[in-house]
Amino acid sequence: MRGQMKAMARPFGTLFLIALAVALVGRVGLAVMDATGTLSYDYISAADVPILDVVCSILTGSALVAFMYAASLAMAVSTAGVALYGFLVWRGEGVSARPATAFLWGWATALVAIACLLVTVSGILSAVQVASMSSKLPGTAVLVVALVGFAAFLGTLLGAASMTVSACLARKRPGRALVVATLGCGLVVMVLTVGTFAAINTASINLAAVGGWFAADLAVNLIILFAANALAKKATASKPAG
Repeated sequence: MRGQMKAMARPFGTLFLIALAVALVGRVGLAVMDATGTLSYDYISAADVPILDVVCSILTGSALVAFMYAASLAMAVSTAGVALYGFLVWRGEGVSARPATAFLWGWATALVAIACLLVTVSGILSAVQVASMSSKLPGTAVLVVALVGFAAFLGTLLGAASMTVSACLARKRPGRALVVATLGCGLVVMVLTVGTFAAINTASINLAAVGGWFAADLAVNLIILFAANALAKKATASKPAG
C-alpha cells in the first residue's frame, strides 16, 4: 500500500500542479477583465447592456445549475480528448504525434463537446426562454458562421494542446515540462480569451473586431501546434536508439 502511494505521488502531484496553474492563469485573466470593466456585476440596471449578460440573465436557479453541468460536460470532453491523444502517442503502437492528426482529432473532439453542450442545453431552457434569447441574438446565418468559427477555434486550440502534451511526454522530465507548458501556453491563451470575450460581450458587437480576435486566436493556436511538433521531433531525435 505504502509503495503504491509513493509510486502514484509524482503523477498526482503533477496533475495537481497543472490544475493549480490553470486556476492561477484563470484568476489573472478574471482580474484583468474586472479591472477593464469586461465583467458586469450590475447589468440589470445598466443602460448599455452587453449581449452575453442579456442572454445569460435568464439563467438563474436550477437553470443555472443545469447550465453549469452542461458546460462542465463540454469541458470534460475537451480535456479528455487532449489527455487521450497524449496517452496514445506516449504508448506508441504505431501512433505518433502529427499536426494533422492533432488538429483533426481536436476538431472532432470540439464538435462532440459542442454537441453535448447543445443537447444538454436544449433540455434546460423553456420555449419562452429560447424565444427571449433568440430576440437578442443575430440572424441564423450569422449564428451558423459563428458556430463554425468557434469549432475551428476550439479544434486548433485542442490540436495545439494535444501536440503540446505529446511534446512534453517525449521529454526526460515530462511532469515538469507539462507544468511549465501549462503556465506558458496558458498565459498566451488567457490573453487571447480575454480579448475575444471583451469583443463579443458588448452592447453592439463589432464584427470586424470579433473577426480580428478570432483570426489572432487561430494564428496563435497554429503557431503553438507547429512549435510543439518541432519540439516533439527534437525530443524524440535526442533519445538514444533502442
